[in-house]
Amino acid sequence: MPDATADPTPDPTSAALPGIQAPRLDARALRAAIERLARALGFDAIGVAGIDLAEDEQHLLRWLERGWHGQMHYMSRHGVRRSRPGELRPGTLRVISVRMNYRAAGARAPLEVLADDQLGYVSRYALGRDYHKLMRRALARLGAQIAALAGPHGYRAFVDSAPVLEKALARNAGLGWIGKHTNLIARDAGSWFFLGEIYTDLPLPIDTRAGEHCGSCSACMPACPTGAILAPYRLDARRCISYLTIELSGPIPEALRPAVGNRIYGCDDCQLVCPWNKFARDASHPDFRVRHGLDAPRLTELIGWSAADFDARMRGSAIYRIGHSRWLRNVAVALGNARASPAVLAALEAAERVQRDPLVREHLHWALAQHRLRATPRQGAAPSSVA
Repeated sequence: MPDATADPTPDPTSAALPGIQAPRLDARALRAAIERLARALGFDAIGVAGIDLAEDEQHLLRWLERGWHGQMHYMSRHGVRRSRPGELRPGTLRVISVRMNYRAAGARAPLEVLADDQLGYVSRYALGRDYHKLMRRALARLGAQIAALAGPHGYRAFVDSAPVLEKALARNAGLGWIGKHTNLIARDAGSWFFLGEIYTDLPLPIDTRAGEHCGSCSACMPACPTGAILAPYRLDARRCISYLTIELSGPIPEALRPAVGNRIYGCDDCQLVCPWNKFARDASHPDFRVRHGLDAPRLTELIGWSAADFDARMRGSAIYRIGHSRWLRNVAVALGNARASPAVLAALEAAERVQRDPLVREHLHWALAQHRLRATPRQGAAPSSVA
């Protein structure tokens, strides 16, 4: 999916020191020192980009004009500040872009979970703790350490906390290229990583923009269950399962529900087929380890979660943002797509009896209707047995 970032608000990762100039330093030595500091803080790669995003701005504007952002109104709310770092944070000269691997070691194999319709599939980035605070704290420390080396400077750190074209900036910083599925891919790390940025007024040397290495491969496009990748580098987010299960606040369109399968939070299918992910690496940070069995949870258990259960288990997770109602909505769709069994039907019926949320009830009704349809012999079909 495209960059999804929230409104810009002041935070402790920001420092503005007007009128104070950094002392004269060897810029290349400073750049090398910053990389050492970043790696010591747990970042797996770092690069420096300039702030010219004119080409990407045109791509963004065309995407918005087509309405492919759906309900993600924040993508258009700030105009071109998303593609003009100097307008978002005046004085910005460079963007320090960082990567942090998130693949959880020891997690159940994604394809195994997707193949078992009694289990729920959670996008691999959300199996552990929420990455936002972890990375923002690390970037704040990095900014402070840079100041200790270079002297006071104006900077601000971002991790999905403001309108930032993070993938374009990371590409320009040499951290990878934007693949045909619109995710960033690195030759040495695949695509299972988070991105973060520091906007700074330090005139650091700029890294070489990453070249593209998808070639003739288009495996990601037919792999999309809902056909959201309309053409290379063209994503209609309104069809994307990550959008449908995370960003969409209302009902999931009925026509797309069967294709959602057992994906209850996000989707990784386009990444799972990408050949570059044979180079992906596990996360080194312990916070990205699997929590609460989310790598292969049973759907019949999830549909019974109360609001208190959801709060207790999902607080501290990226999943917490969607809330209890959307979570149950997604689980209900997955149960409607599952093979019928006494356990599945009993779980759906029990949930329907106690559920009062209109959004969840509608999806429960749909799920039960799917099982009734599949259980009803088709007109003219041969009998299943002969007396």
